[in-house]
Amino acid sequence: MAYAEKILPKEGERNILITSALPYVNNVPHLGNIVGSVLSADVFSRYNKARGRQTLYVCGTDEFGTATETKALEEGVTPRELCDKYNKIHADIYDWFEIGFDIFGRTSTPQQTDITQDIFRHLYKNGFTIERASRQPYCEKHKAFLADRYIEGTCPKCGYDDARGDQCDQCGSVDYEPLDLKNARCKIDPDVTPVVRDTKHIHILLDKLQPSIEEWVEQSSTDGAWSRNGRIITQSWLKQGLNDRGITRDLKWGTPLPLDVFSDEKDREVYKDKVFYVWFDACIGYVSITANYTDEWEKWWRDPKNVQLYQFMGKDNVPFHTVIFPGTQIGTGQDWTMLHHLSTTEYLNYENGKFSKSRGIGVFGNNAKDTGVPADVWRYYLLQSRPEVGDTQFEWKYFIDRNNSELLAKLGNFVNRVVKLVNSKIYNSTIPDYAKMHSDPMFSAAKEEINILLKQYIEDLEAVNLRAGLQGAMQIAQAGNTFLQSNRFDNKLAANEPEKAAAVTGIAINIIYLCASIFEPYLPATSRSILEQLQAPFMNIPERWTADDIKPGHQIGKAKYLFTLIDPQKEEEWRDLYGGTQAERQKKEEEAAKAMAKKLANKTKKAEKKAKKPEQTNVEASATQGAEPTDVGKEPVDAVTDGVQQVTLPTS
Repeated sequence: MAYAEKILPKEGERNILITSALPYVNNVPHLGNIVGSVLSADVFSRYNKARGRQTLYVCGTDEFGTATETKALEEGVTPRELCDKYNKIHADIYDWFEIGFDIFGRTSTPQQTDITQDIFRHLYKNGFTIERASRQPYCEKHKAFLADRYIEGTCPKCGYDDARGDQCDQCGSVDYEPLDLKNARCKIDPDVTPVVRDTKHIHILLDKLQPSIEEWVEQSSTDGAWSRNGRIITQSWLKQGLNDRGITRDLKWGTPLPLDVFSDEKDREVYKDKVFYVWFDACIGYVSITANYTDEWEKWWRDPKNVQLYQFMGKDNVPFHTVIFPGTQIGTGQDWTMLHHLSTTEYLNYENGKFSKSRGIGVFGNNAKDTGVPADVWRYYLLQSRPEVGDTQFEWKYFIDRNNSELLAKLGNFVNRVVKLVNSKIYNSTIPDYAKMHSDPMFSAAKEEINILLKQYIEDLEAVNLRAGLQGAMQIAQAGNTFLQSNRFDNKLAANEPEKAAAVTGIAINIIYLCASIFEPYLPATSRSILEQLQAPFMNIPERWTADDIKPGHQIGKAKYLFTLIDPQKEEEWRDLYGGTQAERQKKEEEAAKAMAKKLANKTKKAEKKAKKPEQTNVEASATQGAEPTDVGKEPVDAVTDGVQQVTLPTS
């Protein structure tokens, strides 16, 4: 559902602004990242658009900070070159998953600098900043202060021996200073122990802002019905008491400070080579990316009366969105659109282990495409496994089962069975005149059941219960199957009871039309295929279904199979292929490539040696020389059960 014109809020209407946590630019997103933020936000965005609301979905890569500098150093490129590379990698992966951003931008833009500096000026002017002298780690070998991510050591909270200076991946702690790490070492050169030197930085006075933040949290978390884990994490931060936090760093790659706020030349000299700490300006990226989308960005971000902000993220990003960024907005004294609903997820684990970007463990966005399984199947499985109230597991066995026993057997079976019958000689692809028995009491219970399910679906989506909403959509598809079975929908019904058959066909076609709407937020490609088969335009999700949107006499298109059967044997193949770390996989691929190169080299030598011999007239030898076995995928095989075609994917 692309929009030619810029999407802007309408006064007096419900306008929905949606963000998903900005993925950090220095790595490839794994499935846990995708379902926790961008995919979940996409479902909610598509749903609201299908309800006819002005809805804007904003995301982009978070590009500034130490991690980018570190990765660029590792790859031997500039930070800008690194960001250009990974922004495209992210965009390509999300495009394959059909994530329908209205803009997928980036934070390294002039708009980011302008808006961040303006926010800082207001904080500075309003007395919510303070200068602090501090002692910072300094690497004498590299002649530079070490930003938090350049320092590694033992976590002071849990004892994890591979914690970073800004966060411990083991216990999630972020409320310690880099120098609190035990056995601290330089990330660039682990043999170097940092020394301590004096420096100055600007801090934001979160302690001064805490009463206002607490008042806002109480109101917003109640009105917006935040996710439970989001409320718990936020309250934990507030209960501990907020302290002032540094918002500047000794880096080159970042948003520069506006030196015009400093009246003293000495201060301007001190801060001219510093930038804003990435956690301070990352959330401002939502605003600046919107400003890259439209010059009228303030209509979205400065109109709390008409705009509701929904934000999607994993639980590790919560404090930045519920404490620090709202505190920053409050501190400016300006009228900001602030967080309404917070949707946070727990962790999606991989085969009883954890996904890890840094260690390359699990299935990553590009791997999903490589399997040859369509994006909609991935979307379905990930959303059915969305970790809404606790951690969930990605398991290949259940991935295959969801496709075969749910998508194929329920939704695919239902749609194919009805469309094929309408395509048959009985109706010649024309919807029969179902008016005579359409209102017959014998169909009332089935219609009412679907409307009850539709009502629950809408309630779930409005509350951002995305997994329940998907289950509700599948229940409607299954209700369609039950409707066919209870009315013995087949050729005999059309021959013996034509008026009843026409009514059953008309109602069934309209259930399919409803499915195209309610599944669109979850399975956009499947929805398009259904609409193509029905030769009908997209229908916004109705408040109540009347079972007559597609009228008698309407011509439909040809039946197509929505899903294919996945061979259960693929489970072990994929588990082996995507087991271990990315580094181990790369090593396997390199070894396989070397083996193939060696095989080809030997083959070439044999061919050259053979070419030097006198020519032979042996017909059989001529016919077979140089022939290679061809791997041919299995052809689609029609299954007689329920009129569903089942296709086995090639196993190699």
